[in-house]
Amino acid sequence: MKKILEPSRELEVLASCDVLVVGGGPAGMAAALGAARDGANTIILERFGCLGGVLTTVGCEGYAWYRHEGTIEAGGIGRELEEKAIRGNAARAEPQSNSHAIDAEAFKYVADQLMEESGVRSIFHCWAVGVIKDSNRIKGVITESKSGRKVILANSVVDCSADGDIAYFSGCEMETRPKNEMLGLTVMLNCVGVDVAKFQEYIDEVKPTYGDWGTGFSDWSNKSGGIATSRKEDNMFSPYLEEPFKRAKEDGLIPQDAKVCGTYSTFSEHGEATQLNLVTIRGLDCTSVEDLTKGEVEGRKNCMHAITALRAYVPGFENAKLRNFGMTVGTRDSRKIIGVETIDGSYVTGEGRTENSVGIFPEFLDGYGLVVLPTTGRYFQIPYGILVPKDVDNLWVAGRAVAGDKAAHSSTRNMMCCAATGQAAGVAASIGSRLNVASNNVPINQLQEKLTEQGVRIN
Repeated sequence: MKKILEPSRELEVLASCDVLVVGGGPAGMAAALGAARDGANTIILERFGCLGGVLTTVGCEGYAWYRHEGTIEAGGIGRELEEKAIRGNAARAEPQSNSHAIDAEAFKYVADQLMEESGVRSIFHCWAVGVIKDSNRIKGVITESKSGRKVILANSVVDCSADGDIAYFSGCEMETRPKNEMLGLTVMLNCVGVDVAKFQEYIDEVKPTYGDWGTGFSDWSNKSGGIATSRKEDNMFSPYLEEPFKRAKEDGLIPQDAKVCGTYSTFSEHGEATQLNLVTIRGLDCTSVEDLTKGEVEGRKNCMHAITALRAYVPGFENAKLRNFGMTVGTRDSRKIIGVETIDGSYVTGEGRTENSVGIFPEFLDGYGLVVLPTTGRYFQIPYGILVPKDVDNLWVAGRAVAGDKAAHSSTRNMMCCAATGQAAGVAASIGSRLNVASNNVPINQLQEKLTEQGVRIN
């Protein structure tokens, strides 16, 4: 690859703080709120013009769709985000669970209010593109924006970028799976013009279940063709659509290689389908700008195939048309840190316990051919060490880049778990800044006490 040398230059300091949170998704929001409520001067940095991450920029509204009778959760800021959305008229009942789907647009305002109320400074339209290090500590994060190349100085940094960008820029040891093993990229679409009552009659007739999830649902299909469940899921209702797309291919209405299959979520009173999760493009690396571009282009093309099939074969969608795509392609899988601790699938499904717990998450797996819903009250404790990279003293990582194997990732990547790891990382970063100690030396008893005060269940 051809390279050129970038001339060195002085960077203007954009801001300074105790705790800098990079990334404004559920992990980042929980990290920023957790740090600020612990007394830290906190900044949250976001590359888009709003907070919410997958909820708002991708349009994935199923924030806690795993929740059923018997589910046990951590509470804390993760649950608070959902409750704030409900009170702010930014949510409606989710169709397959005891949870609420989040209104992507209205939640942007709710998130702004939360940050203002807690004294968090938000900086939007700004990319983190590098770090300035002194030995094993990050002194500042380099940013690029319309304001130019600048730096934000921070005592502690929480990486909630999803892809572990700050850990990667800092030289931390990372793990990345081959592209053919990664979960796919998704372009969400919304439609208008749906006859919701007619569609519901169709669903009541076909009665889709998790047992219907087939080989078309590529991210959830294993090599034997289908999904691995605990069998209790097989007869549970799932808002799943596959047969109409098979028929459209058989009839030559859409191409045989169209990548269309998946789930719907809620409908508005105006006939809007507000989350159609129907397109997943495999074999792409979301840390590659070329692959991200391909995901966007291929995703939108397949979304249009989906609408064609829906109009032809799904009652209620005869007059439906595209309202919008998500602001950006949705991503599920990329870099993960090598933490001071790690977890695997057996830890998640074996009700893993640890003295270093910073939260809990239900026994919920979703991806890599696995679907297990938390209906039994089983849960695992989140070890503090999966948030702590080995190589940098004042860095914490939260969200889907925490340490763990593929099966564990199918659980920790989910938004509510990302909020749990985010809150833990944010409070730990605040303590680390205040005590001037490395991430691996934060007093675990003090961290657990602070998290409990903030409403987190840790055991």
